[in-house]
Amino acid sequence: MPNITNNLPVTLVAQLDDVTVFQTAAFSSDDSEAANEVDNQANYGALNLGLHVNDNAKTVLNNRMRLLTAINEQLAAGQRAPINSLHWLNQVHGQQVYDVDATALPIRPLDADAMVSQQADLGLAIMTADCVPLVLYQPATGQIAAIHAGWQGLACGVIKATAERFDADKPITAWIGVCISQENYEVGSQVRDKLLAGCVDNQVLSSQHLESFEQRYVLASVADKIKLNLPKLAADQLSAAGITVSNQSEIPCSYADSHYYSYRRQTHLGQPATGRMALIITRSASRELA
Repeated sequence: MPNITNNLPVTLVAQLDDVTVFQTAAFSSDDSEAANEVDNQANYGALNLGLHVNDNAKTVLNNRMRLLTAINEQLAAGQRAPINSLHWLNQVHGQQVYDVDATALPIRPLDADAMVSQQADLGLAIMTADCVPLVLYQPATGQIAAIHAGWQGLACGVIKATAERFDADKPITAWIGVCISQENYEVGSQVRDKLLAGCVDNQVLSSQHLESFEQRYVLASVADKIKLNLPKLAADQLSAAGITVSNQSEIPCSYADSHYYSYRRQTHLGQPATGRMALIITRSASRELA
């Protein structure tokens, strides 16, 4: 999809009712030279949104303000009301769900890996650099959510924990953001074992998918290594929770496409740090719920 502005790597993913989904990147799609430049310096790109990766804090906060401005420009172009704030988390690879509506906006982001809200005029942002970002929307209630799901989050049931915050009798729609593909996610077999055990213990997959876990999500690699399909596992966990995935095209790989941030690519290239991108869901005050 095209960039929202000429100077920010942000794309419009989807619009449904008063809800809009955005995906940021490290570089714009037409900035191939910068994206493909390889050195041993920190890769903070053009829009690092992470305060925890040793980038200049003023630069990151400015990036977040520029992002909010760009989002509101796009919302206005689509005749949607602007949002007043973006909410962020200190993501810790767990299953804690933060209810934005029940807590005053904190100075320091809360330790959690998901957040939910039924308010209008705000956006929920999840940062990643390989992990699976997800956003949810329930049209009947207006509730939205954003989820950070690495392999640990998928094992401990963060998707299920978030789904349980919604009305169980009303349909929910989900979008999966940019994340690492199976081809580029090689790990030790012990990660597979812990992931499978977590899926069993937390009952986050159908019995059919549990029985075919190896065939659906695992590829053998070299020695004691395997390759895991995290986006497919996330999609199946969404399905098990009764949630419909609305992605209309293949999910880009954060590792393979240098326009995105990738912690694994940073490690392989010997870079001291890399930035963080975000999948964002916003809800505008453009209608009243029945």
